Amino acid sequence: MYRIKASDNPFSAEKAQFMIYIPNLLTLARIGLVPWLVVLLQNQQYGWSLCVFVVAGITDGLDGYIAKRYNAQTYLGSILDPLADKVLLVTSYVMLSVLEVVPFWLMVVVVFRDIVIVGGNLLLILFFSSMKMRPLAISKLNTCLQIFYIVMVLATLSWQVEYDSLIHLLGLCVALTSVLSGLAYVYIGSKEATNMSEQENMK
Repeated sequence: MYRIKASDNPFSAEKAQFMIYIPNLLTLARIGLVPWLVVLLQNQQYGWSLCVFVVAGITDGLDGYIAKRYNAQTYLGSILDPLADKVLLVTSYVMLSVLEVVPFWLMVVVVFRDIVIVGGNLLLILFFSSMKMRPLAISKLNTCLQIFYIVMVLATLSWQVEYDSLIHLLGLCVALTSVLSGLAYVYIGSKEATNMSEQENMK
């Protein structure tokens, strides 16, 4: 894996070492934006809500870029980054559902999918501490669709434009990919857990 060298980048060795902490700080900042987003949504300040949501998305992209560019991946970051994404998205769907902007059934699908994935991972860590679930392509697509859906909903509310057909279609795509990615994780996790259990029994 690529290692930072003073000659490889314009930063000094000290500054390059400092870059290791930036991704986690950005991730924590993204989590810190969630309460602000809740308050803005509760007050139906959709324009500012959209701004906060977009800023949170930018921090997500930045922490990933910096972590890869400067070999700043950490175990803490591998936990915090997906956690921050889920907290941000779940909070957005729950709040917009409470405000009767997002359909209740769609919020349930999104939240239940994350509960299944997080709960399954916790069980795998509990019984098989070395178990690691890699992000699937369908899961990445689902996350992108979830983000795009929230952006479109907030944009239509703040700019007072109508894209009902597009938003309805996006909602169906979010629901479909949520179900498919959830089932995929359950299948892969169950398969891997069974294989590891058999390996332990053979010892």
